[in-house]
Amino acid sequence: MIETMRWVGEIQGSLELLDQTQLPEQIQHVQCSDAETVWEAIKMLRVRGAPAIGIAAAYGICLGIQGAASQADCQDKVVTCADYLATSRPTAVNLFWALDRMKAKALAGTPQETAEALQERLLQEARAIHEEDRLTCHAIGKHGAELLDDGQGVLTHCNAGGLATAEYGTALSIFFTAQDAGKMLHVYVDETRPLLQGARLTAWELMQRQINTTLICDSMAAQVMQEGRISAAVTGADRIAANGDTANKIGTYSVAVLAQAHQIPFYVAAPVNTFDLSLASGKEIPIEQRDSAEITDGFGKPTAPAGVDVYNPAFDVTPAKLITAIVTERGIIKPVNQETVAAMLAD
Repeated sequence: MIETMRWVGEIQGSLELLDQTQLPEQIQHVQCSDAETVWEAIKMLRVRGAPAIGIAAAYGICLGIQGAASQADCQDKVVTCADYLATSRPTAVNLFWALDRMKAKALAGTPQETAEALQERLLQEARAIHEEDRLTCHAIGKHGAELLDDGQGVLTHCNAGGLATAEYGTALSIFFTAQDAGKMLHVYVDETRPLLQGARLTAWELMQRQINTTLICDSMAAQVMQEGRISAAVTGADRIAANGDTANKIGTYSVAVLAQAHQIPFYVAAPVNTFDLSLASGKEIPIEQRDSAEITDGFGKPTAPAGVDVYNPAFDVTPAKLITAIVTERGIIKPVNQETVAAMLAD
């Protein structure tokens, strides 16, 4: 599988990102040598997917502290850089989780620690976040693959694969792990408008793995369900509230409603660091509003009248009552409610 990102060198190194805005036509990389380049890559979706955003931000801290003159200077730069990177995107909680973890690591040093030693500790922490996510994705896949049967037709929305994580992904990890176990699935992929992450990224990833893949427009999901081609839906998540309400790419809520109407299980796959227990319900999840041009001039081609009013939320919230189960690296949450979420995250 192609690496979403990698750190090149040691404490004075750089971050190399796969530019996902160029896929599937071209495989290009962005070289990030400062926090500003990482911020731009997150904002412009060159790197995307909640876990991958968190990993990139952790490495962004490592870039932001290069050149620090002392421990105190380095710690100040960590806080400043973290506050800056936190402004890149508002919805995916993994971003803030990773930044908080890097800040805590920076402030835990001894008074005698040198700037170089602190930089080394923070690079190791970023690498740990990266490796932990890789292991987490495989654990999610192991638990989730048990929910699917050989020959089953499944639907997914947006992209929650290796491109959105360190490796294997969350939702797609379930498909990849099922394949590893010898199960043959037929995966239906929503285009995921307006930026077509399903068409450009998910379909591409699945085809790289030679999984039977069929691309459909978002508006076709109901018909495909009605025809009996789909018997489960699986998506990722960008933030999950304490009661299990889940924010994911716009259109996910529609899939969940359709799944309930057709008596099809709707599964969410996400690591435990996607849960935000400070939010009682999905009503409190901040929803990112993106540029109207993504709808009116998709990929540079005008597709709407000039001057038309546009509403472009990047995410929606699926109520917990529509979610059959949430698959985490620790196991499966079912039924999905405040009590079962709290029990899974108790330690």
